Amino acid sequence: MFIPFEQKLYRATFIERPNRFILHCKLDDTEEMVRVHLPDPGRLKELLQYGASLYLRYSDKKDRKTKWSAVLVHDPSDGTLVSLQTTLVNHLVEKALKENKLKTFERFTYKAREYSKGHSRWDFYVAKEDLHHLIEVKSVSLGIKGVGYFPDAITKRGTKHVKELTSIVAEENAWLGSILFVCQRNGLHSVRPADHIDPTFAKALQEAKQNGVNLLAYSTTITPEGISLQEEIPVFV
Repeated sequence: MFIPFEQKLYRATFIERPNRFILHCKLDDTEEMVRVHLPDPGRLKELLQYGASLYLRYSDKKDRKTKWSAVLVHDPSDGTLVSLQTTLVNHLVEKALKENKLKTFERFTYKAREYSKGHSRWDFYVAKEDLHHLIEVKSVSLGIKGVGYFPDAITKRGTKHVKELTSIVAEENAWLGSILFVCQRNGLHSVRPADHIDPTFAKALQEAKQNGVNLLAYSTTITPEGISLQEEIPVFV
């Protein structure tokens, strides 16, 4: 399962991050300083260090406030390529669900994206006859020695989603729920909750598993040409 980067990518060097959604970078070819949109509002402290190597995409659309967007970054610690587009993995999962490529969900039929139930909207809804399944996707960009950690910053919204999904699965017999972690970096062989960053989320995830919520993760391969979904890897809580 592969999604290509359809536009040309330009090499650049990270200089600074004045706010959550903006980077200042220097293009490697021309040494021009450019203002760049950052799609991932996460902490990214380990990745966005002065001098880090990035790949940018250019757009000349008139309604854009910035002409450049960050697509990939090399982890300064080991050179691993990491995607900075958090919504990209959702497109990857949607494609896989529609083409029935994920073993866990192969008996279900794809129904909807951004499906509303309870007090939240869920990334995906699949069903089989009277059995319903909600899927919430989490993008993993923090990795240490082959282990992916989520989240990389405190996520009250993420904890809320996990708790509500737990309630739905525990209280409604016809409803199932999965939290699907998708790695946004190469070389990860397992995923764990980052309890050293957000212990509240880690506790909620443990309770979710105990109450029947399915936890699973997939590795990816990322190149300057695109991103591909690889194998299922374990989630340890």
